[in-house]
Amino acid sequence: MSRVKVGVIGLGFIGPVHVEAIRRTGVAEVVAVCGNNFEKAQKKAAEMGVDRAYPDYKQLLADPEIEVVHICTPNNLHYQISKEALLAGKHVVCEKPLALEMEQCDELIELGKKLNKVCAVNFNMRAYPIVQQVRDMIERGDLGEIFSINGSYTQDWMLLDTDYSWRAEPKYTGCTRTVADIGSHWFDMIEHICGQRVTSVCADFATFYKVRKRPLKPVETYSGKILEPGDYEEIPVETEDYSTVLFRMGDKIHGSCTTCQTMAGRKNRLYFEIAGSKAMVAWDSEKCNELWIGSREGANQTLIRDASLMYPNAAGYTSYPGGHNEGFADSMKHHMIRIYDDIINHSGASHATFEDGRREVEICNAVYESAVNEKWVKL
Repeated sequence: MSRVKVGVIGLGFIGPVHVEAIRRTGVAEVVAVCGNNFEKAQKKAAEMGVDRAYPDYKQLLADPEIEVVHICTPNNLHYQISKEALLAGKHVVCEKPLALEMEQCDELIELGKKLNKVCAVNFNMRAYPIVQQVRDMIERGDLGEIFSINGSYTQDWMLLDTDYSWRAEPKYTGCTRTVADIGSHWFDMIEHICGQRVTSVCADFATFYKVRKRPLKPVETYSGKILEPGDYEEIPVETEDYSTVLFRMGDKIHGSCTTCQTMAGRKNRLYFEIAGSKAMVAWDSEKCNELWIGSREGANQTLIRDASLMYPNAAGYTSYPGGHNEGFADSMKHHMIRIYDDIINHSGASHATFEDGRREVEICNAVYESAVNEKWVKL
């Protein structure tokens, strides 16, 4: 069987991660990439063993061999490139957020339906096996009635005032930073797990560095490189370093979520605990192969990721026996496997769609409105 031909636009941190995940599906081949610096794109293509690099994304979209386009650019480019990719007859896999405006999301959803293309957003965090196990447990009633959900998504890569990313500037990232960048993953995961929707939010924001020092030389995201004092320029910062969101979900569930990118020692930790009338579960993405299960009347347990111990759906998100750890890269792979199954077989396989992308833009907008106006906002 010939492999699906794929082009990847954007070669920062996440672009090469997509390339690896696409290859691990076994059914797709990355034939071209595109970056904002053609010389670097050529170098990266050679390093990854990709046949060709394009200096402009429009040239990649014009390549008749490419059937699927992955969009891994800064946020402000997602809408335009997604739209042009669909009009060029390509299936689209877009990094979050899908767009900066709700109207843009609606336009992309309708265009995708009209052109009968698979349209996915890369909310890969939902594809961890343990996350799927929790989803199955809730569906089967193992936790009973859900009372509350609390959690966080924390990182430290913006801890210093010399830590800079385009994500700090609203013209690139939109009105929020931590909420859109990592909080969107948390809320997508929780709604996916529980099968219910957030109905209202009350948010508090903090920007600890009102001014950051932007490097005058290229520095890759998460690289941790320190330049000399003369290698920086100061820029004002409007987006939040920290947020805490109280929320209500469905008819009865109450919860909270904290997102922060200035927490020393937290590298990329998504955490949640879900309390029900029968049991409670807690999961930490930095210990992603373990699920804590709390009990009132018996001993607490730790479920180690093992297909033989998990429900059938969750077991389908594992590739290796228990004790052989699977992590972030594997969640990417499993999400891509389902996206490409949908592309090839029209299977309707479970994966995050443009509709899910729209939903997270809706939540982020409500959280921002709440933080600015200091009030509860209904969705």
